[in-house]
Amino acid sequence: MLRNSTTRLTKRGAATRRRIIEGAARLILEQGVAGTSLDEVMAETGVSKSQLYHYFADKDAIVAEVIRLQVENVLAAQSRELDVIDSMRSLRHWRDAIVKLSSVQGTENGCPIGSLASELTNRSEAARGMLAGGFETWSRRIEAGLKKMRERGELAETADAEELAMAILGAVQGGLLLAKTMRSVRPVELMLDMALARVEQHLVAPSAARRRRK
Repeated sequence: MLRNSTTRLTKRGAATRRRIIEGAARLILEQGVAGTSLDEVMAETGVSKSQLYHYFADKDAIVAEVIRLQVENVLAAQSRELDVIDSMRSLRHWRDAIVKLSSVQGTENGCPIGSLASELTNRSEAARGMLAGGFETWSRRIEAGLKKMRERGELAETADAEELAMAILGAVQGGLLLAKTMRSVRPVELMLDMALARVEQHLVAPSAARRRRK
């Protein structure tokens, strides 16, 4: 039985497997993991029980793939702005992109990764590890941008890029949780502005930055 391996999938098989994952992701985002049954996944995706179990051993295997998909989607949605952070200006541009995404996608579901973490962290060590890895990847990409700022001389050499990145990501997650509860994107704006204000405390004066680059 193939189940979780994708190495021998035909093009049609890969498409079916992807359809199951994407359908499960939609249901879980709306209803949560506990509130989503395999019967609902089958109804949502139009697959039979034998098809579902051909690709996945159980519900946990599907949830694992949903986590991977949501991490991939969340990072891809902000990748263009996230990957070019090298200044305070580009960091603010990324901040604006996060706010816009929250506004366009709606605040009802919050962050897909954060929602999964809230439900699964204390229920599954395997899921917790995957979600922690997703957050770490996100944080590391913010950190990489802050390190570029430090290398350019815009950020003080004493600035801890890892801690600042974690604080920024915490602001995103806290803001999205409040936005979900309050049905307003304003908490995202406020919390990110506060996190970026913390970064600004470590900025180097332009004249000093120019001297460092020489």
